[in-house]
Amino acid sequence: MNNNIIILPIIIPMITAVLLIFFNKQEKVQKYLSAVSSVINIGISVFLVHYVHTNGIISLEVGDWKAPFGIVLVADMYAILLVLTANIIVFACLLFSYKIVDYNRSKFFYYSGVMFLLTGVSGAFLTGDLFNLFVFYEVMLMSSYFLIVHGNSKPQLRETIKYILVNVISSALFVISVAFLYAVTGTLNMADLSLRVAELGSSGIIAAISIMYLIVFGLKGAIFPLFFWMPGSYQAPPAAVTALFGALLTKVGVYSITRVFTLIFLQDIAFTHTFIAWLAVLTIIFGVIGAISFSDIKQIVIYNILTGVGVILFGVSTMTESGLEGSVYYMIHDMIIKGLLFLLVGIVFSITGTTNLDKFSGLIKKYPTLGWMFFIAALALAGIPPLSGFIGKLKIVQGGFEQGEFVLAFAVLLSSLLVLYSVMKIFINGFWGEEKIPQVRKTSQVKSLYVPAVFLLALSLFYGLGTEFISSYIKQAEQVLLSPDLYIEAVLKE
Repeated sequence: MNNNIIILPIIIPMITAVLLIFFNKQEKVQKYLSAVSSVINIGISVFLVHYVHTNGIISLEVGDWKAPFGIVLVADMYAILLVLTANIIVFACLLFSYKIVDYNRSKFFYYSGVMFLLTGVSGAFLTGDLFNLFVFYEVMLMSSYFLIVHGNSKPQLRETIKYILVNVISSALFVISVAFLYAVTGTLNMADLSLRVAELGSSGIIAAISIMYLIVFGLKGAIFPLFFWMPGSYQAPPAAVTALFGALLTKVGVYSITRVFTLIFLQDIAFTHTFIAWLAVLTIIFGVIGAISFSDIKQIVIYNILTGVGVILFGVSTMTESGLEGSVYYMIHDMIIKGLLFLLVGIVFSITGTTNLDKFSGLIKKYPTLGWMFFIAALALAGIPPLSGFIGKLKIVQGGFEQGEFVLAFAVLLSSLLVLYSVMKIFINGFWGEEKIPQVRKTSQVKSLYVPAVFLLALSLFYGLGTEFISSYIKQAEQVLLSPDLYIEAVLKE
């Protein structure tokens, strides 16, 4: 197989985004192009998952410049599973957008913004060097700046200012971190960095640089105490955009932390990874506190993003087979379930015109399908067996126990109960009880929004119930994280 196929999940949405600019006033063409592009990308991603599973890690040296000097794209099982999941999420959000994004918004390049966002996300997952990781971050962030303000409401404009300011500071710190690491090692290729940093050993400068990267990626991933920007910024845009942000943007930050702290910064894991473990648990704690404190269903789901981020990073911090395997399981689960929950929140908003639990109740009497979809999604989010969140969290907790982090592992386990409480509060108060529905849309209009939600719910159920089928793929992804030599050999051909 020609390894050039690795670049297609980046090139296809980028070309689509450019083409959509020229058809901004032809809504049907925009919908058709974006849907076809998304389906093709899913097909290519499925093929790459199968190929990597059969043949191992593949890499592409762009322009035939040999690693570590040129641009390298790397498709290992971890990266390509995330690319596939990202494409599925984008497809579902596009289907949702076709029903709620009117012509007055679509003509201002909404679908082009979504495709550019996917370009940045896919590039961040596949790139093999830190400088191009920064480039793809900027593509992703520029698209998110546009999407968060798209619609031009006052809350969106207000939150956009804060969101841009935080990310400009983060990007500047990213560049400084890249410069420091290059000055010390003379390379930015991640495989080569793994070797160079190992040669330097446990030095103070490397430890300091690793913390700088943790801050940079922690801002993107919204870990404690760097999550302050997220609740307001994710509350402002419409549901389809928030679903994209909640499912993808924070996960790119989490992926970046995972990649550099399992491949590059391994010289002093007793310090760095223990530090990550404590930050992860604090992120979980603040996430569940926020989730159980609010009566706005969108804010409850937003704060549960923090909980998911913390659970994933705790698994990474253990550096055990169980912990890393659980982290991969939970990462994919969390992307799917957060996308699903935000789409369900969007459907509720379409019905009631509000996300405040004090203003509606009894939805399940008129919308039973919506109610039970939310109930299943809530159980999956909390990690109730045999749904998709269970196996990942179980293995993460097992990894914590194997590392002797009994208190922290127990905190992760306890978070499931608090997460369950926060989302059951939505079900009991919003879907159950006396019927009180401030109707905004006709029932027939609302039910057309079910399709992407049903699609993601079915995927989540398959992911949970089909563990035996997908376990070998997850195991292969975990092995790359646990054994950096596999990645290094594939990239540097050594």
